[in-house]
Amino acid sequence: MKTRHHLAAQGLAAFGLAALPLAVQAQATTAEETDTVALNPMVITATLAPRTADETLSSVTVLDEATLRRQDPTSVTDMLRGQPGVDVITNGSFGKNSSVYLRGTGNESTLLMIDGIRLRSATAGGAAWQFLDPRMFQRAEIVRGPRGSLYGADAVGGVVQLFTHEAQEGGPHPRVSVGGGSFNTQRYSAGLSGSSGGTRYSFAGSHFTTDGTPVRRGGEDMGYDNTTALARMSHTFVSGAEVGFLALRARGTTEYDESGSQATTDYVQQVAGIYGELPVTDSWSSRLTLSEARDESVNYFWGSILDTQTRTVRWENTLRAGAHEVVIGAEYMNDSVAGSVTGDSLWDGPYDVESRDNKAVFTQALLDFSPLAVQASLRFDDNEAYGDEVTGSLAVGYDINTQHTLRASYGTAFKAPTFNDLYWPGFGNPELEAETSETVELGIRGQFVRWFWDAALYQTDIDNLIVWQQMGQPTTNVPTTRIRGVELSVGAEVDDWTLAAAATYTDPEDRATGNRLRRRASQSARFDVDRELGEWSLGGSWVLEGYRYEDAANTDRIGGFGLVNLRAGWQFAPLWSARLTVENALDKEYVTTRFFDGDDYINAGRAAFVSVHFGQ
Repeated sequence: MKTRHHLAAQGLAAFGLAALPLAVQAQATTAEETDTVALNPMVITATLAPRTADETLSSVTVLDEATLRRQDPTSVTDMLRGQPGVDVITNGSFGKNSSVYLRGTGNESTLLMIDGIRLRSATAGGAAWQFLDPRMFQRAEIVRGPRGSLYGADAVGGVVQLFTHEAQEGGPHPRVSVGGGSFNTQRYSAGLSGSSGGTRYSFAGSHFTTDGTPVRRGGEDMGYDNTTALARMSHTFVSGAEVGFLALRARGTTEYDESGSQATTDYVQQVAGIYGELPVTDSWSSRLTLSEARDESVNYFWGSILDTQTRTVRWENTLRAGAHEVVIGAEYMNDSVAGSVTGDSLWDGPYDVESRDNKAVFTQALLDFSPLAVQASLRFDDNEAYGDEVTGSLAVGYDINTQHTLRASYGTAFKAPTFNDLYWPGFGNPELEAETSETVELGIRGQFVRWFWDAALYQTDIDNLIVWQQMGQPTTNVPTTRIRGVELSVGAEVDDWTLAAAATYTDPEDRATGNRLRRRASQSARFDVDRELGEWSLGGSWVLEGYRYEDAANTDRIGGFGLVNLRAGWQFAPLWSARLTVENALDKEYVTTRFFDGDDYINAGRAAFVSVHFGQ
């Protein structure tokens, strides 16, 4: 295909999405082709291979380095909130339990990867998003839609991949950031990167600490701290062979409200991996990766110790024939919860089963018959706990003209029951079935020099959705669930303006009752506006979310909300800058979840942060 270039709420959201492309069209058609990289970036997650956003034949959103630098978020969930197809819920601010729902699926059905390494809890299933420092990452890719045929279990709603900082040419290049603000918050980070003689390196560290805010009205402040270290190095030989390693470790303590009392949890989040890549021939390259991810926590209130490890061996072979590409691979993954204890309570005890493995083979074909493109993938998984599963996908894209591409896709995925789902004393259900899903999607993208727009319609049908019940009831399967949705997005770079807007409508329905799945908002929108003014920059974000229900019966409603975040930057000397961010500038009290006793988990009000940065 040609080389192309780079997002259903109501009322104002729809008007903003419709008006933005009209406002920039006149200038876009006369701009230079070299200005398209930010609007049509390379994406790796969607196809296991570098493709521009429009070539992926997928619904994708990329948050690049410039975006993350401008917004300077205090948490990963802040940068994801309101993005197309993304719904975020939190039990308060600053290191409190958080879940990310992609296209109405559960947190356990949203796969998180860091530089190609899967990170999740083998007990809870989902990722601990709240324990990741966004300053450790250079960019993020959000791929919506099933990716089970590429990544195996859990990629039902899609994949979020975070990328650490790339090594810079030459060097060493230092970077330092110091800042703080509301709630006695302090943030420090430093890094060093460079390259020489085929060797590339990047080292970084960060520390975040805050007194926090109450998560219950009238409650105590709930603090949080996080210390993260990163090491990444690789070497490319004259032959083209490459070896490298990555290690990222975050640890700290978070305080939370347990039945009106302050409780604490110590945690560790870690990924580590080594890889080797060999160009066997001009048209065949082979890559072997060995990795380990750890999710650990010690809860002092309940006396629980959860120590989960996921070890993976993945072998990928990429074959190229002209414009076509085929990937053939195999993967072995072992989950372990050995040493975990569920806690000092009525359900105290270890897990009945403490380890399981998964073996898989997979293949993918990326075929280019310009103006037609075809992408197909197939994967077979053999899991020790739940048996065999076959997943696949087929996507077809057609270039209507030089700016517009129509795409259609079908994909299947599955989610395996977690150790908690199956074996948690008093709650686990060893008879659970794995979730299976089918998704059909139709989309169209308009890619211009200075702006783009994207629209997608989809339907996901899930059999045996896994849900936790109220206290004292075992985990169960919901027989049939249907999720329908619409996603609209648009972005532009015009003169000194950077503009982005997104709107999402999702209808996640339990087919047996007709009710909406609990804790899912059906409508959301996000608008980002930034302006460069010489040495200064100004910007803001407006995030809107509709109401949701706390319970499966849809009787306990949580109201929607709107958040305004403001930011300003000042480049006061070469390599030196200062930044001010004001989160929740209108001091909105907003809620996304509730305690078991019916009280709201409240999030932080207005918060201002100032930081000084040195380096590129």
